[in-house]
Amino acid sequence: MQKRHTDRYRYFREEAATTEKYFIPYLSEFIDVGDISVLEVGCGEGGNLLPFARRGCRVVGVDLSEQRVRQAESFFSRECAAGTFICDDVMHYRGDGRLFDLIVCHDVVEHIPEKGKMLLALKRLLAPGGRLFVAFPAWQMPFGGHQQIARSWVVSHLPFVHLLPELAFSFMLRLFGEDASKINELIGIRRTRCTVEMFEREAAYAGYTVCDRRLWLVNPHYEVKFGLRPIRLCRQLSALPYIRNFMASSCFYVVRPL
Repeated sequence: MQKRHTDRYRYFREEAATTEKYFIPYLSEFIDVGDISVLEVGCGEGGNLLPFARRGCRVVGVDLSEQRVRQAESFFSRECAAGTFICDDVMHYRGDGRLFDLIVCHDVVEHIPEKGKMLLALKRLLAPGGRLFVAFPAWQMPFGGHQQIARSWVVSHLPFVHLLPELAFSFMLRLFGEDASKINELIGIRRTRCTVEMFEREAAYAGYTVCDRRLWLVNPHYEVKFGLRPIRLCRQLSALPYIRNFMASSCFYVVRPL
């Protein structure tokens, strides 16, 4: 397991840095990121929301993990930033009567079995003219199975291992000493995976139109994590169904309701 997955404040700061440098400039092409209301689903420790809060946005984070919510509150307090964090399932969250100008869904959709149902739930929380930003790693890309969270150094650094048949993948995880909870987590991600084609199909089903799609060969977040310069996947490769999933380390979408 990489150190950033155990040092949560470091992870919080890395997310904030990527959002400040890449997410906000990108989103500013489609919405005025100023005095707006922002909801992040699956917010974790809240790092993505910190730059929005510093711009005067009213930020709310929702996460299933009470521990992550407590960490988000603690880290925001440490940064002297204002934000509201709620432990809830987004499928049931009703926003306490609020609607949001922007909803952020970063590295979440690949964990959700019923993607269309989640997108429908988020649509009910969007204010008129609002936008939904979704980012996820394509399943077939080298680390699309999130194997970097494995405790084993070998598994966490082995690209494409998640593409093995499920029984072979499970056997390898056991062979390298992963415990039952980590194996279940990684097998769960395998079963809820997301591809470009799958997301676009589910978004259309939920009544969204795509404002923009941006596929990355080198994920912008890799700059702060590994010192790698972000590189977009070229237009020709981005247009190739299925094949593009092997190369898209992150898929950015801005969508709006029809």
